[in-house]
Amino acid sequence: MCRLLYINSKHEFSIAEFLLKFSKISIESKEFQGHGWGCSFWKDNKWQHYKNILPIWEDDFSKFGRTTRLIAHARSAFRDEGIVVENNMPFYDDKYIFIFNGELKGVKIKEEGRIGAEKIFNYIKRFDKGKILDAIKKGTKIIIAKSSYIRAMNIILSEKNATYVYSYFNEQPEYFTLYKKYSDTNIIISSEPLDNDNDWNPIEQGSLTEYKCL
Repeated sequence: MCRLLYINSKHEFSIAEFLLKFSKISIESKEFQGHGWGCSFWKDNKWQHYKNILPIWEDDFSKFGRTTRLIAHARSAFRDEGIVVENNMPFYDDKYIFIFNGELKGVKIKEEGRIGAEKIFNYIKRFDKGKILDAIKKGTKIIIAKSSYIRAMNIILSEKNATYVYSYFNEQPEYFTLYKKYSDTNIIISSEPLDNDNDWNPIEQGSLTEYKCL
């Protein structure tokens, strides 16, 4: 059960500033989030990617510059297994960036992938006929139907001009609820509020929302 972060701004911001805030909620989480981490950020009209097996709070963020879009993931490996950098998110291809938080049991689908999250990413893409929003709707619906139990299945998936946030959980709302902070100039989605501002709002369980790039 991991920690997720997505930021989109009309103006460039310091990546390190927000990674420091994200690392703070990761180290203070009731679940250990130190099985490596990764991020993707928009620069020179394309995505740049970074992964490290270190806990996020032990890494040096000074190597990152500024961006208008950032996706980050701090990992808590299922049963403390598969702790290698290749299993860190974000997972990505030429079109999409994907991060995930949750746990599924008794999933009766066949898909390629090193870990469950990568299998979910690849399974959703099976249904991509040009609108990834529809693919997320269809893929998650089938996954729910073909699983014996889903503790949680939170997804953030980005493409060039939009990001899609899917929230689903059946327990521990205090842990699995995603939060958003939205204005005319900024969109922030996080597993927990990054500060004490009052303008953080919980994302509804069972919802799928499209956020166009600012």
